[in-house]
Amino acid sequence: MDMTEIHVIKQHLIDPEICIRCNTCEATCPVQAITHDSMNYVVDADKCNFCMDCISPCPTGSIDNWRTLPRVMAYSLEAQLGWDELPVELTPEELAAEGVAAGAIPDIEPVAPSLPAAVTGEAAFYSAQYGAILPPWSAVHAYTNLYGPKAAEKSITATVTGNVRVTEIGSDDYDTHHIVLDFGKLPFPVREGQSVGIVAPGVDANGRAHHARQYSIASPRNGERPGYNNLSLTIKRVLEDHQGNPVRGVSSNYMCDLQVGDRVQVMGPFGASFLMPNHPRSNIVMICTGTGSAPMRAMTEWRRRLRKSGKFEGGKLMLFFGARTQQELPYFGPLQSLPKDFIDINFAFSRTPGEPKRYVQDVMRERATDLALLLQDDSTFFYVCGLKSMEEGVVLALRDVAQQAGLDWEAVGAALKSQGRLHLETY
Repeated sequence: MDMTEIHVIKQHLIDPEICIRCNTCEATCPVQAITHDSMNYVVDADKCNFCMDCISPCPTGSIDNWRTLPRVMAYSLEAQLGWDELPVELTPEELAAEGVAAGAIPDIEPVAPSLPAAVTGEAAFYSAQYGAILPPWSAVHAYTNLYGPKAAEKSITATVTGNVRVTEIGSDDYDTHHIVLDFGKLPFPVREGQSVGIVAPGVDANGRAHHARQYSIASPRNGERPGYNNLSLTIKRVLEDHQGNPVRGVSSNYMCDLQVGDRVQVMGPFGASFLMPNHPRSNIVMICTGTGSAPMRAMTEWRRRLRKSGKFEGGKLMLFFGARTQQELPYFGPLQSLPKDFIDINFAFSRTPGEPKRYVQDVMRERATDLALLLQDDSTFFYVCGLKSMEEGVVLALRDVAQQAGLDWEAVGAALKSQGRLHLETY
């Protein structure tokens, strides 16, 4: 066989054993090469251009897997969707048997990520290109993947020490819980902005064990209760899918129904970029909806504890928090009790009877003067967390604020990314 006729591919694959189905890769991919079903996230070899944009945002590292093989043998989407684990890498002997010469160069080698060229027209606006993949320069070191399918310890078991509802009593449509997990004497160090994977017991309809589901940590680095080896999560009971069809989310309902004393299987921690700055006088702008408030609560509570201990040296905290109604907004009561000189809180409700719809991006534009000053301050860091549908509107609002202030948005946006100042975590 003529070796020159064999086209070789270095195929991009996602490890189903490690993936926690957070949707970060699919949301980030600029060419829509990543898709998923109820089981796996997969990469289309015919679409992937090796831009590498999805690599750094992945909280687990499951996205960073490659297999060299003849292009005609590339794994199809159907094959990948049926995997429980990755196939092994072909040996040099196996490649040679398929006609691949030693040292053969794949058709397309992975290239370093770069900021895409500016696009025109709001319909083509690509918000993810401005999201930082580096943490703030002063963020403290975050431990990751200490417990998981391929870690030294497969998982860790935590005890439920608290489970309270944090939205007003009413319809289950907005039943959101604050759940506290204690790890006892086993180490589980976390930082504000990280997440964990929760593994619900039992098996799915196909008899497979449930995959871990990702939840952002809602407590600061020294625990929900200071001095204890614990953390908290903010979890909404899922009763319908994104299309509005009735469905009971396995993990969310399992977690919301937990009782004090129950034991929970946990993986992680995950995440090394969505971390708060640690240097004095840094400003933090938090933009969230629903349970996207979890990491914002963690950052706010850490700052509050620093202030209480006399170690807080200043720095502005600004929160834009959106929900359909006040009743659906988690932690509404506790937020009201925070001092006005400590945090600048701005609510946006889109379904208040008799009131016009207001979204977080609308309120951001109302505060354009303040945000413009913060955009120009290298000590200001922006965090966006919530449903994917909010991301574009929020980044467009930042663009409009910059342009109205006479700033070059492309220069500002590039700086936000390269300096680790704009972090997007949407799902």
